[in-house]
Amino acid sequence: MDKQVSSRSTKEKALRLNLDDKKYGTIVEIGAGQEVARNFFVAGAAAGTIAKTMSAYDMKFSDAIYGVQQNGRYVSKGRVLAMMEQEYDLVVERVADVRSRSSRYFSYAATVAAKSFNRDNECHAWCGVRVQMYPGAEPSNIVVHVRMFDDNAEAQQHALGILGVNLIYGSYYYFEDPKKLIDSLTDNMKANRIEIDSIEFQGPYFEDIDNKAKNIHLIRSWKTRAVMFKPDGSIGVPAEMLYKKNVLTIRGSFKPVTKLNVDMIEQGQKAFSELEGVDIDNTILIAEISLNDLQGHDANMSEKDILERVRLLNLLGYNVLVSDYTRYFSLRAYFRQFTNHQIGIVVGMINIKQIFDVEFYRGLEGGILEGFGKLFPDNTRLFVYPELDDKGVLNDLSNVTVPSNLRYLYRHLVENDFIKGIETSNIDLFSIYSREILKQLARGSDEWQQALPDTVVAEIIKHKLFGYRG
Repeated sequence: MDKQVSSRSTKEKALRLNLDDKKYGTIVEIGAGQEVARNFFVAGAAAGTIAKTMSAYDMKFSDAIYGVQQNGRYVSKGRVLAMMEQEYDLVVERVADVRSRSSRYFSYAATVAAKSFNRDNECHAWCGVRVQMYPGAEPSNIVVHVRMFDDNAEAQQHALGILGVNLIYGSYYYFEDPKKLIDSLTDNMKANRIEIDSIEFQGPYFEDIDNKAKNIHLIRSWKTRAVMFKPDGSIGVPAEMLYKKNVLTIRGSFKPVTKLNVDMIEQGQKAFSELEGVDIDNTILIAEISLNDLQGHDANMSEKDILERVRLLNLLGYNVLVSDYTRYFSLRAYFRQFTNHQIGIVVGMINIKQIFDVEFYRGLEGGILEGFGKLFPDNTRLFVYPELDDKGVLNDLSNVTVPSNLRYLYRHLVENDFIKGIETSNIDLFSIYSREILKQLARGSDEWQQALPDTVVAEIIKHKLFGYRG
């Protein structure tokens, strides 16, 4: 997950900032040393940029300085925002009347859970910068959530030190091009050391920025494999949303989301809820859109196209995951990073045929057996929705045709409930085809409306989505 956009080293970036006497601020870091500040001091001339550095490690000290956030967490978005705001206000209050009026102030903050000694903990951080884009302007914020993959605290500190310099540098030199800023966040860092799974631009300068679009760019910039959106459209942090949750997901193009899609989800929910330990309070339902369709159907979809789909799914109350995963076992592995509870994946009959196609596993050393080993190792099940064939016959798990050399493997998975059939609530739903709906939308006819939920119909008409002409 690395994409270089700048030829400047970390030291050169820090030095350029240090030598610019118009940029001035504070750096506060909790939980992983003071690596960001150290980079500025090592570069030289740091007195030109740094008003103060600090680490309030003790909880009592930290609470006394920054207050107690509503959720009580120290490594949280609320805490990093409190740190940024407090420190920014202090630097302006204390030096604005003695420094040049052309000064542009900033505060950088990070609150981190790094690798603990002799403990296998989740290693992540909230980092942010509060900065004046122009002298005298009201400040704006850039906040990121980071996961660290180095296996020791020292290496994680080093990675966060680079990230912090890149974030401060980008906030000053790339703020007019947020995509370039995102691309630059892993400059001078080897691949797969960190993952940035959410970013948010806040404040007066970024009022017109669509944060959902910028989070999708995190995937295309190789900063993460997936981003999540809550039903209200806000950016979600997977580790927080999935922690100790049962996960039920369905993959689709959702262009647009139809009554057939909704029935698949509802029938999958019904079957999933019958599993031990699954109830409405400890389960999260996720609609997934893959940017990496194996057939290449969606590989080049525009951000506008993706966001239209996300918006409609959110309107129906669904959480949405946008990912670049191709195979289902990769999707399962993604969820398993955050929860050890039940995982259910709702699929159609066409997906079952694909899963039992050996060509689907080309490139895997262990072929189809390796694929199944990764898909069904623990508490993971496929829920299969039936289909209506060209002759009007309803096909389900009882009449699936798989290659003869795989029929015993198929029977094993079905008889041990790794693959479970679900029903349709209405056989007429099989007459719904997304490709036909898109043609109808383009023609401006109204026949498509019967195939979609009412709220989706209203939104498409209101905003003329998917080429609707009205």
